[in-house]
Amino acid sequence: MKQLFRQWQELSNLKKELTNRNWFPATSGNISIKVSNDPLTFLVTASGKDKTKTTPDDFLLVDAAGIPVLETDLRPSAETLLHTHIYNETTAGCVLHVHTTDNNVITNLYESEVTLANQEIIKALNIWEEGASITIPIIENHAHIPKLGVEFKKHINGDTGAILIRNHGITVWGKDSFDTKKRLEAYEFLFQFHLKLLSIQGGVPHGANSYSRS
Repeated sequence: MKQLFRQWQELSNLKKELTNRNWFPATSGNISIKVSNDPLTFLVTASGKDKTKTTPDDFLLVDAAGIPVLETDLRPSAETLLHTHIYNETTAGCVLHVHTTDNNVITNLYESEVTLANQEIIKALNIWEEGASITIPIIENHAHIPKLGVEFKKHINGDTGAILIRNHGITVWGKDSFDTKKRLEAYEFLFQFHLKLLSIQGGVPHGANSYSRS
């Protein structure tokens, strides 16, 4: 019970930090934190909640299949399935999914992945080589969550990582809440820098919205 309370407080504090950056517009996004390994349980945001508010109903405890452990009227976030894939396939301790203007625009400029390079902040992703680059996969935003989950799962390749969903947002996972937040901040900085640089340079060769689906 102590661990559950501790993780609840940690996730609540993290939600406040990300809310202050306006990374959860219009109740969007979802976050989770692992509570136990055996059996696997994690806290995840409840569906449809205003994340600018702090209430006793912000999160619920779910199992490895994303099913509530305790009797509750709350529903897990719609994309909880993506979190279950990460926790079942990796040793990650935290998953963050946010919708920002920058991470949505990026997915309109590139087809299946975006590669960013030569930025000091890439070291926040534990990549230390000089002139290092990072590639983030981009998948389609399937409305049918199980179909989205199948595509998403193909790109879970390690205990830390990130996946962009076109016109939807980014999902980042890491060792714990500190590590995952650091990684999310790094990705968002890289997206913002890249888009600002493109605007100065006059855009990308193929033009914006080339990969936007109508």
